[in-house]
Amino acid sequence: MWMNWKKPLTNITIATMSATLYHNPRCSKSRATLALLQTRGVDLDVVFYLDTPPSCEQLRKLIAMLNMSPRQLMRTGEKEYREQGLDDPKLGDDELIAALHKFPKLMERPILVMNGKARIGRPPESVIEIL
Repeated sequence: MWMNWKKPLTNITIATMSATLYHNPRCSKSRATLALLQTRGVDLDVVFYLDTPPSCEQLRKLIAMLNMSPRQLMRTGEKEYREQGLDDPKLGDDELIAALHKFPKLMERPILVMNGKARIGRPPESVIEIL
């Protein structure tokens, strides 16, 4: 098979791969990550997680793929974090996961899931390593 090696490799897209992006359109990092993935031709299933929060089981899987604790996935500067007393070190993983489900605004974003791996798009370019 003949290949045209003069064609720049930067034009190659990943259109055959599919991925899920947990997205908040109000977040600049989330918008930048979405744009980055679209320019690379990634076939995306975009989940507006504020409207459709992940279930507790989905959150457990995300946390495992991210290799972090539920607390590490939380945005600790949010009002809900303080108001719900989620800074209490006595709270266990199940309680924190339930809080993430109930208050999806607390979840770090965006999160790309692809090929059994997940990355938080902070900075947006960090998701490239799982493409």
